[in-house]
Amino acid sequence: MTSLVGRSVVVRVPATSANLGPGFDTLGLALSHYDELVVTAVEGSGVTIDVTGVGAGIVATDESNLVIQAIQHCFTHFGQTMPALHVAATNVIPHGGGLGSSAAAIVSGVMAAKGLLAGIVEMDAATLLVLATELEGHPDNVAPALLGGLTIAWTTDSGPQAKKLMVHRGVSPLVLVPDFRVSTAHARSLQPDAVPYADAVYNVSRAALLIAALTQSPEVLLEATGDRLHQDYRAAAMPQTTELIRMLRSHGHAAVVSGAGPSVLVLADDPARRLEAAALVQEHSATPWECLLLAVDFKGATVNEHQVEATA
Repeated sequence: MTSLVGRSVVVRVPATSANLGPGFDTLGLALSHYDELVVTAVEGSGVTIDVTGVGAGIVATDESNLVIQAIQHCFTHFGQTMPALHVAATNVIPHGGGLGSSAAAIVSGVMAAKGLLAGIVEMDAATLLVLATELEGHPDNVAPALLGGLTIAWTTDSGPQAKKLMVHRGVSPLVLVPDFRVSTAHARSLQPDAVPYADAVYNVSRAALLIAALTQSPEVLLEATGDRLHQDYRAAAMPQTTELIRMLRSHGHAAVVSGAGPSVLVLADDPARRLEAAALVQEHSATPWECLLLAVDFKGATVNEHQVEATA
């Protein structure tokens, strides 16, 4: 086997927001807020991980780290032996905030493996989606993290699938991040096994309209982001989030829970409206919220060779 020692790659992965209101476990959006890491194959054994930013001093720095698990998963899948690794991670995506932090870690690992194994094993977009979904469990966050833009993700008997769509240039995302967290597992546990027929029809119509709103007609985003399948059921787990969304929607802003929460995503139809929403939050909310004025990321995850500095 070709020695990988000395190979180094730099990976950049965007934050993501899943569901977008009515598109439960299906729709996802990539956002211009990035985790970045440099992964280098080194002599010896084991892994060393340096984390700067979000998660520093908290996330695992051994083989149980999610990035390492994803790299190992890919190497095992292709029958390759993972070398000793040094990882330098610079994280900005909040953990447990509903912005796809676990998906970003998994996609970071999958992309790092792709870069390290370049010329030995080739991984196309479909393979990357399968490998990432195997670890994440569902494709709604890993799809936009990998592909960028707006993604529609679904599963078939042969595995996960995704379609990327370009977003109308007027769409201006605002993400509101609180200083508290909600367990994704807890949020998902609040979902009922069945929903009323009328609610299912309501969401089908809104999800279809949301595709049109995000790609062609941002002026209907408020109507298109209506939801009856998941947000109300999870409201008790994040009352501050629920209160903020109701306030913003009452003022005509398309606010939804970002992923499983507790962050809030506002899909404004132009930059001026986004600033109005941010001002409302500052004026009316008793809970402190960090306002992130972001763009839609259209590239998705990237991996490039990284030049390792020579040592004397």
